[in-house]
This record gives sequence, C-alpha cells and structure tokens, in this order.
Amino acid sequence: MLELEGLSVCFGTRTVLDDVDLDVADHEIVCVLGPSGSGKSTLLRAVAGLQPVSAGRVRLAGADQTGVPVHKRGVGLMFQDHQLFPHRDVGGNVAFGLRMQGARRESYEARVAELLELVGLPGAERRAVSSLSGGEQQRVALARALAPSPRLLMLDEPLGQLDRGLRERLVVELRALFHRLGTTVLAVTHDQGEAFALADRVVVMRDGRIAQAGSPLEVWHRPASEFVARFLGFENVVAATVTDGSADTPWGRIPVPAGTPAGRHRLLVRPAGVLLGRTGLDCVVESRTFRGTHVALTLRPRSGPALEAECELAEAPEVGADVSVAFAPADVVVLPPH
Repeated sequence: MLELEGLSVCFGTRTVLDDVDLDVADHEIVCVLGPSGSGKSTLLRAVAGLQPVSAGRVRLAGADQTGVPVHKRGVGLMFQDHQLFPHRDVGGNVAFGLRMQGARRESYEARVAELLELVGLPGAERRAVSSLSGGEQQRVALARALAPSPRLLMLDEPLGQLDRGLRERLVVELRALFHRLGTTVLAVTHDQGEAFALADRVVVMRDGRIAQAGSPLEVWHRPASEFVARFLGFENVVAATVTDGSADTPWGRIPVPAGTPAGRHRLLVRPAGVLLGRTGLDCVVESRTFRGTHVALTLRPRSGPALEAECELAEAPEVGADVSVAFAPADVVVLPPH
C-alpha cells in the first residue's frame, strides 16, 4: 500500500529525515515511535503531501505521489487536537469529507450513521461539538477521517490529549475497529504502550533514520541497539566481556544466551530477569514503586551501577532491605555494536 524509498526532508542545512526506506502492507497497522526531533511527524506529513520532500519517493498502491496534492492522495488524516469544526454538529463534521467528494445528502447520511455506530456514538448526529468530552471528540475525528474510505489512514498522536485510562481503553477499541474494517494505518506516537498495543509492526526512529522495525514482540525482546533499549525504558545496560557462555560485568559474572560470540559487548538485563532471593549479587533495596501489575525496584549493589528489578507485590522487599539476586539468561540481551 505504502512504499517510501530513500525519503529525505531538509529544513535549510538540517536533515530531518535521512534516506528512509519503509513499506506498509495492505491492512497493516504500523506505529512510528521516537523521541522529540526524531523525524516521526515529518515522516507522516511527507507521506500526506503536507511537507515537500528533498529526495526520494512516496508511492501509494505503486503510484508515485510526487506533485500529487494532499486532497488527491486518498489518505485520511487525524491529528492530536482533533481539529473538529466548532460551527458544525457531529453529523456535519463526519460528513465533511463526503460532501467534498460530491456525495449527495441522502447517500452520506447513512454512511455517517454507520460510522457513528462503529465508533460508539450512535445517534449523535445533532450533538454540538462543544458538548462532547475529549474521548467523544476523538471518536468523531476518527469517524470523519474514515468517512471517505481512505486507502491509508494516518494518525498523529491521536490519543495524546486523553487521560491514561481512556487512552488504554480506546487503543484496544481502535485496533479491533481497524482490523474489522481492514484499514491500513500509519500512526505516530511518543507513547510506547500505545504503540505496542495498537501496532502490527513498530518502527523506532532516531535522528531522522529508522533505528529498528519489527513486530512489537521482536522489538521488545530484541532491541537492535542500546538507543532502542533505553528508549523503551530499559536501564540495566552495561559493558561486558563474553567468554565461555557468560559475561564479566560490573555486576559480576552473568550467563548469556547460547551462541553469543566471545568479545566485548553491551549487555541488557531486563528487570524481569533480575531474580530476587537467589544466591548471587548482594544488593540493598533503594526504592520501590507500585506499577499496578507489579512492583518496580531499584537495587544498589555493593559495586557497580544500580539495578532495576520487578516482582509481585506480595514478594516485594521493603526499602533498605538486604537482598541477593541472580540473573535469568532468557532476559539477558547482547546488544549489537551500533
């Protein structure tokens, strides 16, 4: 559906997108993640035709989009602030794209009613936009973007203004809705949880380039670099020297996955792989934070940097407690050198 080939965007002497190659398949949901300034929103705007490209090609269904204006690309856009028309009611907002396509009133009224039903706002056609909650405005904006049946739907921080509980509910609903409709989606977000819950494939960007692309499971379990690991929130990253199936680290000798080549590496230990109550590294519990499904611990070894660990609430030691930890090889990741 979408092919980006060598896509670059420059603002004066500053390169914001740098030779990006990316494909999005029919009916696939792809989420682009990255810190501020990584180029993710510029990527979306370049695909939409809102941002001129300096080099490379954007192809939709095989057709080069060079010179094709925004309104003729057949893409749907939904932004963080929704950008609803305050002078139109809900039905008027949803019908806007259909009216621009020249649809007759009797034909688009049925489509508007169908979409409002799909997004969980049945019968809301006559409601004023000002009477809607943030979550309801998000649903109306989504219905408006879907109304003209775009071949590609693009979302820029679509849930960014909503509270966490509502975001978590809506992202599940969105994924189910997109799969039911067979919608092809390219979304940009800074929220890792949102991206991993919504996407079939995650793309992590850094300094205008793609740092890693893969399924949520692949990216989470096998970060392609220290940058990706730290961006995902993993802090247990240290220098290590691998010999004979284990590694010398500031935390002592740690087992590594079978087949890891000998030599110097950067090593990631996921918090779940720090096993409390095992004979091994002596630590003191420096802090504990309740995270809903588990307790996050910061452990201070007698030597080496702090360790992040996690455990069940019933098993969580108190701050100041002495604990001993070992390391699970399945949660040890040898990071590539780049």
